[in-house]
Amino acid sequence: MELAPLFEPPYVAVIFTSVQAEDALSEGYGQTAARMLELVADQPGYLGVEMAPGITISYWRDEDAARAWRAVVEHREAQRMGREQWYRSYRLRVATVTRERAHDTD
Repeated sequence: MELAPLFEPPYVAVIFTSVQAEDALSEGYGQTAARMLELVADQPGYLGVEMAPGITISYWRDEDAARAWRAVVEHREAQRMGREQWYRSYRLRVATVTRERAHDTD
């Protein structure tokens, strides 16, 4: 996993945690996830993303930018597929980051 770069606070973190359904991988999940990463990179206010199995954290300049992403038509379709096929359960949390620090050994 690669960490997102540091951003100038404050900014918004959208934290998506999920438990996939048993057949999620066979139903186009991977292709859609890859497409969402392409699409989100062009969204105004998008800063970056960090991902691990079952966790995706996207970073946004402000809450309006995060809300605008939620409304993108292709993303809405992916959300629908997630609810109907890919996720047994999920949580979405939105937080404002007011400070951060880092340690890198590389």
